[in-house]
Amino acid sequence: MVKHIILWKLKSEFNNDEVKLGIKQGLEGLMGEIPGLLEIKVQTESLPSSNADVMLYSVFENEEALKGYAVHPKHVAVADTKVRPFTETRSCLDFVEE
Repeated sequence: MVKHIILWKLKSEFNNDEVKLGIKQGLEGLMGEIPGLLEIKVQTESLPSSNADVMLYSVFENEEALKGYAVHPKHVAVADTKVRPFTETRSCLDFVEE
């Protein structure tokens, strides 16, 4: 299995519950739509000690499934309309877990 974790910092003018909910609903709505996507969860609530605003946790069958997700039209549409316009920074960690 491949884990794909993203942390985003939102642009200050968009750091609100409505934007966070849009990101969450958009990305979690991809479950069942992308081949090889086994699990997807977006965390929008954080403790004050956090330095990120939103986290994506997703699990894929393998690295090929992750690569397919990255370019899948449904994922690209969500990223282009619900995520990228509102985010300032993005950090990513992908890893294989046996």
